[in-house]
Amino acid sequence: MDENLSTVFKALGHPIRRQILDILKQSPRTTGELDEYFPEVTRYAVMKHLKILEEGNLVVIRREGKYKRNFLNAVPLQEMYNRWVGKYMQSTAGSLLNLRSVVDQKGGNIKMSEFRIEQEIYMEAPREEVFKALTENVEYWWEFRIAPKGVTSHFTFDPVPGGQFIEKWGEKEGAIWGNVYYVNAPEEIRLFGHLGMQGAVDSAYTYRLLEKDGGTLLQLSHTASGVIQEQWEQEHSNGWEYLLGTLLKNYVEKK
Repeated sequence: MDENLSTVFKALGHPIRRQILDILKQSPRTTGELDEYFPEVTRYAVMKHLKILEEGNLVVIRREGKYKRNFLNAVPLQEMYNRWVGKYMQSTAGSLLNLRSVVDQKGGNIKMSEFRIEQEIYMEAPREEVFKALTENVEYWWEFRIAPKGVTSHFTFDPVPGGQFIEKWGEKEGAIWGNVYYVNAPEEIRLFGHLGMQGAVDSAYTYRLLEKDGGTLLQLSHTASGVIQEQWEQEHSNGWEYLLGTLLKNYVEKK
């Protein structure tokens, strides 16, 4: 794998080769057709660039009569993506791409901001019970909903890496409140998700559970950055206080 990646990086290391891939992304081209895109270099140079792309397995050549037609092979690029991005970080990466897109569209004339919420709640309940309430039993106390008014919805939370905190209603409708990217049960779980914020926002939240005085100290950290509306920090701070300090606390202490 590492040797193959080395040839891919080499193939991507020249701007002409990257431009060739951009052209082939639109449709296959013969070598002669590609040569017309680069009048500043010789046909031999274009052929040499194609040879390096072929060695990196980014271009596949098929002979059609006396012509050679060049095709883009995106598989090595997908393998690179899978190695360093993977399914757990797709949502975060997508949010950052959306953020960059908004900034580009506005010509950079856009206000960026961020907030960080830190809260602690003490609960007279074992740490294992609080962790289970936060995850597997979230349906029994999490009150906020995205579902349309008057529509019944249900929550599920799978506390494993790659798991999701999901609200579902109807047959196919629903919303993802969080994607799990780190778990050390019952001490800590980390997620990323918009939590009601819309648009180009990167948001992540963490639950840490400490054993204290026979009970559990729950520590919340929630960070968000991007195109954030002014009222969101206060709304989310109040929302967390209500969810964790009232609803969750009452649920675990009355069990």
